[in-house]
Amino acid sequence: MKCPKCGDDNCQIINETTTKGKDFSAGKGCCGALLLGPIGILCGACGKGKQIRTTSYWVCSQCGHKFKA
Repeated sequence: MKCPKCGDDNCQIINETTTKGKDFSAGKGCCGALLLGPIGILCGACGKGKQIRTTSYWVCSQCGHKFKA
């Protein structure tokens, strides 16, 4: 892959992962505990509200320019 800014072909692909949202829901944990007993508390840790996003882009080793292919 060639850098569109400087034309150098020494570029690396970078995968960046971002997360947002909650990992544990106390409400789901309490409801799970009432319905399923102590094992139901784990229902709150299922991460349903958590959103994971992965972005891939290239970085030029020569000039540091970030770009998508």
